[in-house]
Amino acid sequence: MNGTAHMAIGATTGFIVANTLQTDPITTLSLVGFGGVSGLIPDLDVNGKLRNKFTASHKFFRTLAQIIGVLMMVYSYLKGVGQEQWLGIGAGIGILIIASFITKRHMLTVAGIGVLAGGLSLGETWVWLFGIYIIIASLVSHRSYTHSIIGLLYFGVIAYYFQEALGVAGIFITCLLGYASHLLADMKLLPFNKRGVKFFLPLSSKEL
Repeated sequence: MNGTAHMAIGATTGFIVANTLQTDPITTLSLVGFGGVSGLIPDLDVNGKLRNKFTASHKFFRTLAQIIGVLMMVYSYLKGVGQEQWLGIGAGIGILIIASFITKRHMLTVAGIGVLAGGLSLGETWVWLFGIYIIIASLVSHRSYTHSIIGLLYFGVIAYYFQEALGVAGIFITCLLGYASHLLADMKLLPFNKRGVKFFLPLSSKEL
């Protein structure tokens, strides 16, 4: 199933939750949006459709990092004094080396680290938990842990803290159902899916 279909199903779950709770128009639109996004999240894993779209601009970020490294070296050489000068040049060289390893495959990991750091600095639990999710998703194979009950439960924790942070009823159940809808729609039991999902990892790798 493609990303548009997953997003549509997730958005529908948001609408159903909003209708059940009889929310106001703004909250309804928010829940529809949260449901749609949650319906896409499992595909952040390796070779997932959402990941491939997210990492399309990795060359831009690699070039940007290289420019920053060069500028740091030049600035340190011109303005630095003594040990400070050499530390600045060394840091610039380090950035250049790290930038050379930034590939499409690594972009999502870098983004996850950024989200994790941002969440910790802001003191927002759901943000740093989502950062950890992104990092893990960037390392596991497609339709594995992000498409399992473990992935669903972990995302449920993120959704719980997300609702706590915004104080809007319905976010938790919307995000949870949106995520679950992706797993159900990817099941091999449906005739248009050649592959299924491994719900019970790591206990079983059987596709359902």
